[in-house]
Amino acid sequence: MLDGEVASPLQKLWQPLRQPIVRACACGPREVPKLFSAIDNITRRSRRLARRPSGPCTEGAVAPSGQMDVSIGGQLYQDLSSLWLFLAAVLVFFMQIGFAMLEAGSVRFQSSKNILLKNTLNTCLGALVWWAVGHSFASGSCGKHTNPVLGLENFFLSNAGLSNTPNYWSLFFYGWVFAATAATIPSGALAERCQLRAYLVWTFWQVALIYPVVVHAVWSQAGWLSPFRVDCATGLPSVVLYKSIGVIDFAGSANVHMVGGAAALMGAILIGPRKGRFNAEGYIIDFPANNANLQVLGTLILWMGWYGFNAGSTGCLYGCQQVASIIAVNTTLSAAAGGLTAFIMTTMLGFPGEISSVLYGILAGLVGITSGCAVVQAYAAVIVGLISALVWLASSRALKAFKIDDPLDAAPVHFFCGIWGTLQVGFFATETSVSQAYPETNGSPADWGVFYGGKGYQLGVQILAVVFVASWALLMSGIVFYSLKRLGWLRVSEGQEEKGLDRLQEVGRGVNLLWHPNGF
Repeated sequence: MLDGEVASPLQKLWQPLRQPIVRACACGPREVPKLFSAIDNITRRSRRLARRPSGPCTEGAVAPSGQMDVSIGGQLYQDLSSLWLFLAAVLVFFMQIGFAMLEAGSVRFQSSKNILLKNTLNTCLGALVWWAVGHSFASGSCGKHTNPVLGLENFFLSNAGLSNTPNYWSLFFYGWVFAATAATIPSGALAERCQLRAYLVWTFWQVALIYPVVVHAVWSQAGWLSPFRVDCATGLPSVVLYKSIGVIDFAGSANVHMVGGAAALMGAILIGPRKGRFNAEGYIIDFPANNANLQVLGTLILWMGWYGFNAGSTGCLYGCQQVASIIAVNTTLSAAAGGLTAFIMTTMLGFPGEISSVLYGILAGLVGITSGCAVVQAYAAVIVGLISALVWLASSRALKAFKIDDPLDAAPVHFFCGIWGTLQVGFFATETSVSQAYPETNGSPADWGVFYGGKGYQLGVQILAVVFVASWALLMSGIVFYSLKRLGWLRVSEGQEEKGLDRLQEVGRGVNLLWHPNGF
């Protein structure tokens, strides 16, 4: 090192190790203990350098010592968190392709292009609505318009230039892909008989109001169910629920999947079954999927995107990777257990080798673990996936018994498995995992799963969240779909349904199709 040159952190660590190595090589075994002692010393020093400070740091990217600042609040820490959120959001956005492929492969051939068009327009419209009002309603922080119901600031990102919120843009992007997922879920339940304009109206209300109200309550700093709620006067955590940190819905079994699944259920009920799906005697007529290749491709893409969905919800890169790794393992095990359980159960029921059942079992396991992905042990994730598959199978058969036609089992997979996924946290969450996943607890969560010594308070909060989300989503979805039905906008004519909705997209008929008398 040249005279006057400042030693780097690595050079500082090397200095005490240099001489023992030289002596050990020159003098033989007598110097080896000194070498080990030096190695132990350098290990302790490196750990001290890598340890993250406990308090916030606002010194920017370079600390006064000249070392890179990766402490909470530091510029490098925020940049890494933004990168993590961005990459996770891209994975979640890729799930839109998974939904499109799964749905296009599951419906009959004559309506496959129509469902692809619906999903594409859903993504486009959802982005603009989230930018205009959805993000504002969902957000909540200390300000003059703070309330536990809705955020009322930053419409059209109007405060973007004034915001000092870290990761502002990446959080907006990440929030949009979650909203797009919640809006896409009902598409499969309405397949082959829904007018396009009805689906676009539904998408608007889902992204503008229905989904944001739930997100605000559960995830914002002002939400009454939120574990991130703060006292605006002190800036300290302020949970209003007795002996609980708030509802644990880490990645959205309730927020995303119950909301989307509730819409799928209400839509399927109000639009009615596809023509010929149930005969006069009540027997189910099989409508085979048109492309198993697309079904498998779509499901595996969804599985891949779920890692961004769940692990990305840690919100940070530095200091969060242990939790993110646990999430990835739990997500994998639950999905695998769900798929295998579905295969075994359908085989026992006399439907061996049915690929759709395995795929829905995988998705059921993924939905079931989403709330508790960060707070349960690996073996519990297997149990969650197993039970999720049983919940899907039972609810799917129950809907068919009531002649409710859901072509992609969107309600069984997302709504009913979302309920189970939210509740299982109250049973399987461990004290240590809750402390790691929610730093707001300061290492001492108020309660955790009853199977691990919890007192049941957290389970009660999870039940409260299920009741709130189900009531709100079912009510509002029902109002939207019923209004569309009364207007005659919900369902296409029988003739168009028999011919297939792709006929409505023939070249030369696009100018007036959106307001065609018989619907589009």
